Amino acid sequence: MIMRDRVCELKCNIDDMTAEEIAFAAEILMENGAKDVVTEAAGMKKGRPATILTVMCSDEETEKEKFVRLLFKYTTTIGIREIISERYILERETGTVDTPFGQVRCKTVSGYGVTRSKFEYEDLARIARNQGISLAEARKLAEDCCNKEGNI
Repeated sequence: MIMRDRVCELKCNIDDMTAEEIAFAAEILMENGAKDVVTEAAGMKKGRPATILTVMCSDEETEKEKFVRLLFKYTTTIGIREIISERYILERETGTVDTPFGQVRCKTVSGYGVTRSKFEYEDLARIARNQGISLAEARKLAEDCCNKEGNI
């Protein structure tokens, strides 16, 4: 099955904000439902270093308007470019794995002859912090529990 959707990429160039301010703006955008937020280093006129901030959202007018407002509110940009794109996507399914230290969410994607799974970082990080183990050890624990249950 071919899965596609349309997305809007809102892009702006920023050369007068600190890294912390840009990170905060990206966090706000994600909290408000952006599909993704990406920053790229760039050089602007007069040799100034800058950041290109890209927000991916639905191509629905109300959604685009929401993110345009957020970009103007939380960044110093004075202009935003809009690019409408079609993208190929994999089908997504979310489940949970029970471990002795709590549940771990697991996302499985499939399509185009590919299937792969990945545990949610936040859940693994919580277990790693609480148990005083590495992230890799937390992932191994989740994998072992998953293999016992036959989930992945």
